[in-house]
Amino acid sequence: MDLETILINGVHVPYLLCWYDGEVTKSYFIENTNPLNLEENILNMVRKAITDISIRKYKGYKVYFHNFSKFDGYFLVKYLSQLGFVDPILHKGRIISVNFLKKDTKYNITFKDSYLLLPSSLKKLCKSFSVENPKGTFPVKFYELDYKGYVPDFKYFNDLSLEDYIVYKISYLNKIWDFKQEAEKYCELDCISLFQILSKFNQLIFNKFSLNFNNYPTLPSLSFAIFRSHYLKDDQIHMLSGKISENIRTSYTGGSVDMYIPKVINGFTKIYGYDVNSLYAFIMSKFKMPVGAPTYFEGDILNKEDKPFGFFYCKIIAPDNLKYPIIQTHIKTKDGTRTVAALGIWNDMLFSEEIYNAMKFGYKFEVKWGYLFNSTVIFDDFVNDLYKIRLEYPKTDPMNMVSKLVMNSLYGRFGMDDEFINSEIMQFKDYEKFEKLDKNNSIIDVKVMGDNCIVKIKNPKVELDTNLDNGCEKHNVYISISSAISAYARIKMSKFKNNPNYILYYSDTDSIIISKPLEAIFVSNTELGKFKLEHVCKKAIFLAPKVYGLVYENGEQIIKCRGLTKDSMEEFTIETLENLLFKNSYSEFKQDKWYRSILHGNISVEEQLYT
Repeated sequence: MDLETILINGVHVPYLLCWYDGEVTKSYFIENTNPLNLEENILNMVRKAITDISIRKYKGYKVYFHNFSKFDGYFLVKYLSQLGFVDPILHKGRIISVNFLKKDTKYNITFKDSYLLLPSSLKKLCKSFSVENPKGTFPVKFYELDYKGYVPDFKYFNDLSLEDYIVYKISYLNKIWDFKQEAEKYCELDCISLFQILSKFNQLIFNKFSLNFNNYPTLPSLSFAIFRSHYLKDDQIHMLSGKISENIRTSYTGGSVDMYIPKVINGFTKIYGYDVNSLYAFIMSKFKMPVGAPTYFEGDILNKEDKPFGFFYCKIIAPDNLKYPIIQTHIKTKDGTRTVAALGIWNDMLFSEEIYNAMKFGYKFEVKWGYLFNSTVIFDDFVNDLYKIRLEYPKTDPMNMVSKLVMNSLYGRFGMDDEFINSEIMQFKDYEKFEKLDKNNSIIDVKVMGDNCIVKIKNPKVELDTNLDNGCEKHNVYISISSAISAYARIKMSKFKNNPNYILYYSDTDSIIISKPLEAIFVSNTELGKFKLEHVCKKAIFLAPKVYGLVYENGEQIIKCRGLTKDSMEEFTIETLENLLFKNSYSEFKQDKWYRSILHGNISVEEQLYT
């Protein structure tokens, strides 16, 4: 299914809904966008579509939107709640899926997001999966629903080259361009393309792993299912929850991203940029992970045992003369929690292997208490099998993409936030009954949504384990594994930071930009864990993490600036970055920012200044 919108007074308004079931395609166009009855017209459009699929034939079906959690779902949930019973799964403000039962029927349908399984644009997926009907062309910034005439101007199209636009325009030289017809054709083609992509994806997953992707809402959950069903050994991983999980989670920080030297123009030397081939997958395949049930201890265990394995809460003393600190910590600021690589003295929870690595750089530690684990390599077969599949298939083959996505998605699943909350949408009269019957005080929050309300409650579907911390919720989460993997990754990258053989200008989670080529022993285009040479530059400007510009030897420029939209980036040049290195200098850009609201069932767009 797909939903198209236009902007009216800065608010996205749905005007077209299409679906395709493998044989039949149907479209539903809004009657008009008159402000006086706009909501009623949108509801009628959605009602017609939902009525057509709320039949016996489609009972229990999964209906996929591409980017449902960040776009279509914000509109659909509002209108579905007026048409029947809605049971959404929300996680950190994102709509993961919605189970729906239309009034006066007994046929349930689940709406899901294909982007959470295949995180790439529909256009790229069409190419990767070689679909028969590639994504169409349409001026998505053109908002005249009744328009009939010449092809709209080039400025109304997204991701279309001028050459392709000219070809598209020529195809309409002898016929009228009709907005409604073209919108329906474009929307239907998206539905057909997505259906073909998901069919091929499901076939690949089933043939290789005997699993149906429909049973899993996200790619990490699918990857986790593949690991559990084919590679996990009995009694190897014990779920962690409660205080133990909470304590170990404080050790979980991500990759190190930093700029060190802001401006580089090569004279006699060149500037070299390297990326690690699948850093996290390499770590998972080679290093021992914390497994089994943890054992709590108190005191400085480093004085009692030779390199004990686990997570230790300790006093950290960083060397004053270290140019690039390598131990990270979370600090609270007025803008929220930040991750920094600090100097000085502080207390924190750390993975044992990161402690031993930091000692080589002059760090000192006084352990106060912690948790000991067994250790073994558990992901080697999983990673090696999937990486072998990647190498067997060319990049143009969908199996190459699928194996890469599955391989790289498992790591984060173990560190998933285990604070599970259910959200239900119900009418006020039903909420009053629910509140009276709520003997367990499970209601966390209630918010009004039109004629209904969204009720946040403690998840009743999560099993309680009375053997864990006085009856804590039990989840398939094991934070120590994710924390260990990210720590091992930082350990690997630390070997290329305080290195006297070259100058380090900039580093990211899995990349470095340095003053000379790496030794051949560290370099390979395909081998897991080795560095691949991505670019050789003659000039580079580094303003901040994720804000930099590179000029390649052939003159090509690459500019990155987090938070700046694609349209604004067209004005952002290497000269802009260079000017910003001077004190009191700044640049301002006007750009559109989207504000999503489940309560209001809309997405509004406002112009903002990016400084």
